[in-house]
Amino acid sequence: MRAVYMYAPGDVRVIDAPDPSIEEPTDALLRLVRTCVCGSDLHPYHSMRPHPRGRSMGHEYLGIVEEVGAEVATVKPGDLVIVPFVFSCGVCDFSRAGLQTSCRVGGVGTRLGSEGAQAELLRAPLADGTLYPVDAGEEHYAGLLTLSDVYGTGFHAALTGGAGPETTVAVIGDGAVGLLAVLSARQLGAERIILMGRHEARTDLGRAFGATDVVAARGEEGIEAVRELTDGDGCHVVLEAVGHLPAYEQALGVVRPGGRIARVGVPQYSEGPIGRVQFDRNVTITGGVAPVRAYIDRLLPGILDGTVDAGRVFDVELPLEDAAEGYALMDRREALKVMLRP
Repeated sequence: MRAVYMYAPGDVRVIDAPDPSIEEPTDALLRLVRTCVCGSDLHPYHSMRPHPRGRSMGHEYLGIVEEVGAEVATVKPGDLVIVPFVFSCGVCDFSRAGLQTSCRVGGVGTRLGSEGAQAELLRAPLADGTLYPVDAGEEHYAGLLTLSDVYGTGFHAALTGGAGPETTVAVIGDGAVGLLAVLSARQLGAERIILMGRHEARTDLGRAFGATDVVAARGEEGIEAVRELTDGDGCHVVLEAVGHLPAYEQALGVVRPGGRIARVGVPQYSEGPIGRVQFDRNVTITGGVAPVRAYIDRLLPGILDGTVDAGRVFDVELPLEDAAEGYALMDRREALKVMLRP
């Protein structure tokens, strides 16, 4: 099969890789129909340690089931499935509580599903607990693909951050997750949503998704602009969808006393300020790795009935063979999010 591997910063190649196969009775084998490049894929694109064998890439995808292991009961060959980016058993206490990212069998602490999804085929472990079959046509693929990560992650930010009626929300970051956090905050009833981003095409989409204000400035200038918009108080809820330390520091600067910061951008730093800057103002820090499998039931109906067009975050579609171009376009901010077609 053909698959995308990264060998060093900026070095993305599509290579011939071994075909996966069923290894455990709980596995399913998928032929992927859509995958994509995530903003978090750009972190290793900038800074990974060179590796002679490369690193398989990708964690967002839709597939058609080709084969299932002997113990798989919930999906069958021919099913179209949404594949959440974290594999989970579906039966442990964390999975049943909707925290599949901490699954005792799968979860973020394991290597299950570590082979990248920017490929033609993929072995999906823990198929019964992870895969979500859906009856939908190709016209829904873009929206369905967002449910494997970015829509669920944006929703996780808005939900854990407490977006709702009578709240003012700031969203830091105009990537796909940030824009879908705007959409999610609006769905949850937020009355004012301030999008902090500086790319006009993206912030225009943010306005379409529900942003009431856009602040292009960063750092202290951006903080001051948000505080001016909020009569000096700051925002009840801040959704940080970037992952770099300046974005987190900006979040601390725009949150109001008693407010909440939800961090869903993968942190590219090991330590950030908590201390008195958070303690004295009773600021809650929440968010984390989104258990997107827990949100599909809630978010899927809007995708299928057309009332939610989350798939608008995909502004470029390329064949899998052109994955390197897709990475470059996103790195240059010439594409918001690139869909790849195996």
